[in-house]
Amino acid sequence: MKDEKQKEPEEQVEEDEEKTLTAVDMANQVAARIETANKETAKLLARQERLQVEKTLGGHADVTPQKLEETPKEYADRVMRGDVDGS
Repeated sequence: MKDEKQKEPEEQVEEDEEKTLTAVDMANQVAARIETANKETAKLLARQERLQVEKTLGGHADVTPQKLEETPKEYADRVMRGDVDGS
């Protein structure tokens, strides 16, 4: 009499093949998901690059205006108006 738990070698081989196919199928599914994710990442990267180019070429710079040096005439005008600090 054979145990119910012990299987014939042919049955074990078939189950092992099913497990192998399942592992291969799982690997194929994972690869497909990775390819999909890579395509989405490529689209997002291209979009980000376009936005950066538009920002750069669009004239919207993050530069603060520099304070220009005051000319002697502007200083004299400011003194005459009384806008000079008393230091």
